[in-house]
Amino acid sequence: MKKLIFFLVMAMATSLAQAQSERVNKIIVGFPPGQATDQVARLLAQELSRELQENFIVENRPGQGGSVALAALKRSESDGRTMALAALASLVVNPHLYKNVGYATLSDFEPVALVADLPMLLVVNPKVPAHSYQELVNYVKDHPGELNYASSGNGTLSHLGMEELKRHTGMEIAHIPYSGSARSIADVVGGGVQAAIDTVAVTQTQIRSGNLRLLATTYSERLPAFPDVPTIAELGVKDFRLSAWLGLMMPKGVPPDRVARLNKAAMKVIRSEVVRSKYAALGAVPRTMPTPEFRRFMAAEYERWGNGVSQAALKVD
Repeated sequence: MKKLIFFLVMAMATSLAQAQSERVNKIIVGFPPGQATDQVARLLAQELSRELQENFIVENRPGQGGSVALAALKRSESDGRTMALAALASLVVNPHLYKNVGYATLSDFEPVALVADLPMLLVVNPKVPAHSYQELVNYVKDHPGELNYASSGNGTLSHLGMEELKRHTGMEIAHIPYSGSARSIADVVGGGVQAAIDTVAVTQTQIRSGNLRLLATTYSERLPAFPDVPTIAELGVKDFRLSAWLGLMMPKGVPPDRVARLNKAAMKVIRSEVVRSKYAALGAVPRTMPTPEFRRFMAAEYERWGNGVSQAALKVD
């Protein structure tokens, strides 16, 4: 009888483990397939599936600079099966920029883990008569209103980064928003618009092929992929730093042990050689941060970017 009970318990445990592994976890992404955030999400889904022996898939819900995805996350069940890989803009910029995004960043979500930085690059179409950052600033000042710049959408970091640069330099260059980086960078390459600030992932191939000219980077230090290219801070805009950090978020009410398990797994896969090498190919920088520290970091960023939006007097209906 004891043996029978033992085998029944083992069978039930095995069945439960199989059921758990067959259930699908979603990582919602607020941008179209192929953008840097989407590529990082797909890499994490693959590695988390392997690490946790669970199924993780990516679901794209683009719109409103990533806020459509976070609004969907807020409405999802708190069963620990739905996350969002959210970029800085949707979490700490858009709530200050839009009248209603459908969520409150600091109270509606459970931060899981900070997972990556996506450094940004300042690029121009090769026909623009500027071969350096300072030449671009001078040209725009001498030809106010002549050039336009593209962004991946209102409220995205590619938008706010250029607006911050405009405040520092006095450049007059008009904003043309797009629905995603692929379209915006394609138009810079085609010459429909002349400049952009965007991630390494979507610009580096065009830079290396000569279709875009790289003038400067926006990160706090020079990038391994472009070691000879100066940062904007080096070029005189003190403390200018721009990086689209990415964090895994869950809806409020997810059990703490599930959040802790996912944080531990995320930290492990991000430290792995597989992820680090693939991050390098994307131009992403690994970030690892325990959940409590990530919560404090996000609150500080929320205040920082709220002040930035207020100072720039930016609003999007």
